Order: sequence, then C-alpha cells, then structure tokens
Amino acid sequence: MSYILAIESSCDDTSAAVINEFKILSNVIASQKVHQKYGGVVPEWASRAHQKNIIPVVDTAIKEAGIQKQDLSAIAFTRGPGLLGSLLVGVSFAKSFAMALDIPLIDVNHLEAHVLAHFIKDTPETKTPSLPFLCLLVSGGNTQLIYVTSPYDMEIIGKTIDDAAGETFDKVAKILSLPYPGGPHIDKLAKTGNINALHFAESNMPNYDYSFSGVKTSILYTLRDKLKENPLFLEENINDICASVQHRVVSMLLKKMKKAAKDLKVRDIAIAGGVSANSYLREKLIEMGKENNWNVFIPPFAYTTDNAAMVAVAGQYKYLRKDFTTLDKTAYAR
Repeated sequence: MSYILAIESSCDDTSAAVINEFKILSNVIASQKVHQKYGGVVPEWASRAHQKNIIPVVDTAIKEAGIQKQDLSAIAFTRGPGLLGSLLVGVSFAKSFAMALDIPLIDVNHLEAHVLAHFIKDTPETKTPSLPFLCLLVSGGNTQLIYVTSPYDMEIIGKTIDDAAGETFDKVAKILSLPYPGGPHIDKLAKTGNINALHFAESNMPNYDYSFSGVKTSILYTLRDKLKENPLFLEENINDICASVQHRVVSMLLKKMKKAAKDLKVRDIAIAGGVSANSYLREKLIEMGKENNWNVFIPPFAYTTDNAAMVAVAGQYKYLRKDFTTLDKTAYAR
C-alpha cells in the first residue's frame, strides 16, 4: 500500500494532499488574500506566503490522512509551469522532505495534473472518462484543447495565441470595479443579466486555436462608447455586461471544442482548470453534450482551482511506472 504526498505551489495557493490507490485522503489549501486589492497576484508576496504556509499545510495534510510521515512512499510536486518564485518553494521543500525520509521524488506538470483530476476516485462509483477523450483546460493563465490518449500521453491540439479566457474575465472585472479574481463575481452577476444585451467581436482563428485579445479590445471599446452616452452605464447595466461577456467567451470556447470532437470522433468530453467552475460554461457544455450524444465530465468544484489532489493523482500514475525524478531537476516557469 502506497501513500503519496503531493505539493502544489504554482501560483498563490499553497496546497498539500495525500493519496492512496487513487483515493484522496486529504487535500489542504491555504489561499492568499493579500493580492485581492491589487487585482492580481504579486509574485514576490506569493512566494513569501508559500514559505510561511507550506510546513503547516503539509503537516495538516498528513494528519488528516491519518498517517505518519514515515508511512509515505513518495513525494510528488508541481515542477511547472507557474510563478518561478512560488514553484521554488514547493520544489525545495519536496526535495528536502524526500531526502530526509529517503523516498522517491515525482515531478508533475501543473497542466497535466488539471486534466488528470478527472481520475480521482472519491468513491468506487466515481465515473472517469474513457480513452481517448478531449479536455478543455481553461484558467486565468491557460486555454488549451488537449487530446488525451492515456494518462501519460496528452497532445495540445489547440491553444490561445495570446490571452487566456480567465484573464478576459479578470480584466473585465477590473473595469467593472469587481474584486479579484473576477470570474466568480462575473458568473454571479451574469445569472440575472441578458446575454444578448451587448454584442462583442469574436475571433476566428484557424483550426482549434483561440485568441482573446481582440475580444478584450471589443469589450473595452464598447463600454467606452456606452460611457460617453451615459456615465452611469456600468453601474446601471452591470448584470447585462457580465452576462454578455460570459456568453461571448463561453461560446468561443465551446465552438472550437465541438469542432475538435467532431473531427477526432471523440465522445468523451471534459473540462478542467479554474474557469471550469463557471456555471454558464458547465450549463452550456451539458446542453451541447446532450445535443451531440457526448459523455460529459465536469470536475467537482474542489478540483477546479489549483490544488494538490490533482498533483497527487498525476503522481500516482508516475509512481506506478516508477517514473521518478532526481534532485538536480528544478522548477520551470513555462
């Protein structure tokens, strides 16, 4: 029986989890509130907070799992991509802890971990995607369409050439004076808004690629013109603005996914990443799944944002193959 400790520190959440045979025994997350008033993550502060949080977070994860540190079989850690200073805290701790316990190290790609969160078996009845499947990974920093043929083989068939979908939500939230991160606030306000109130430009990239820079420009210019007509336009129409923005971004995401699923003849479809928590994206994906006879897989909310549980399941697969790393491997930002 193997117990694997996983550590995630790629951005502003310090997280540790323990996994046993694909079942998560603990998943502890310490979030950082200090960045909210600046509308984004301040890298230097993030790395300092990780230094403060990592020992109590790991200690709590081990205790909640009901084991001792001597019971651990390996340590998995996020090696990248992410903020370099934040990653180095987790990488350095993982190396030191593994050396002290004389157990193997497993390096994990942050984005692959998001995809593999679908294979966490919280209950024996938990359903997982059949291979191959298509996964839309969408977050504040990444937007990718990934063709998954095995837990070890993933091909990025489409990606954003500039900005990520989640970044679009954050930028619009800043314009509307909403707190950071903006996605959840836009999602909440959009529920009572009209998706057809405003019309924004849609990029038309070739194949399965995305571009959101033009969409952001269209939103900015549209709101600028409306404010010239009515200085109170933002306050008076904030729900409609949020609904219209959300509709444009989600429709762009799913349009490419539908094309890829048809071209690749894939029936199992999944989403992952922080934006996969968006209620409108979930709703529209389920609708599209019914229309196209897809098997749709949506992660539990606990596994959408950055967390160590997803790193743990990626580490579990590598552990089974004895795919360990060495102490000379360091973090990478991209």
